[in-house]
Amino acid sequence: MQVVDGLHRLTAARVRGDTKILAKFIEGTESDAFVLAVEANIRHGLPLSLADRKRAAVRIIGTHPQWSDRRVASVTGISAGTVADLRKRGGEGGNDARIGRDGRIRPVDSSERRRLAADLIRNDPGLSLRQVAKQVGISPETVRDVRGRLERGESPTPDGSRKLRTKPHSLSLTESDLGQSLDRERIAVLERLKADPALRLSEVGRILLRMLAMHSIDGQEWERILRGVPPHLYGVVAGFARDHARVWAGFADHLESRATDLAAR
Repeated sequence: MQVVDGLHRLTAARVRGDTKILAKFIEGTESDAFVLAVEANIRHGLPLSLADRKRAAVRIIGTHPQWSDRRVASVTGISAGTVADLRKRGGEGGNDARIGRDGRIRPVDSSERRRLAADLIRNDPGLSLRQVAKQVGISPETVRDVRGRLERGESPTPDGSRKLRTKPHSLSLTESDLGQSLDRERIAVLERLKADPALRLSEVGRILLRMLAMHSIDGQEWERILRGVPPHLYGVVAGFARDHARVWAGFADHLESRATDLAAR
């Protein structure tokens, strides 16, 4: 009979003199109740501070070590990378496999599955992220990372240092996903989006269009910006870029998940 979420509503009802209040009963362990409480408090009411969310993540990692970083992140409202850092600091390596947000069990070391995904992408570049992910048994985001690594001429695994191109320390953005053909395709898609009334006639839609336009510059412009970054800021700017990439990747995951749910209805 412990209140998991709604203490303020319960107090208000008592002050008002109510003798009954609507409630939803759940059964589970204390650690399960804590997870529900954290998840509820990041979605409504007075949001938890970043420090509170990190402390909650540390506790959940301890009570649910089998959960993936992304699953803990979805409950606590912080990034999967932050969860991974907290896990490492606590000396918690987890199991050989972890349970993701979709309830599927995936191995922590996905090197072999990454290589299989790379083979599928090479053999059939038209496969979607989810198609490859389903066949290999990794997340669509991991497939996205594998595809990006292949396009940059890198090993499909993060620890693979071998480059497929021979020219060192060069970034040929016109040969990667910022190549000229993809530049034209992306700009064409952006123009169609700009013409869509559902976006251009709403405030949120216009914000989204501005964000997409900001990142839709061509490969030559990216190279110009790359050359303009001062050497003493390489690490700082790279960190910001990776953080923003994770945000966009999470945004894409949510959209793809919603599209899958709609298709299943």
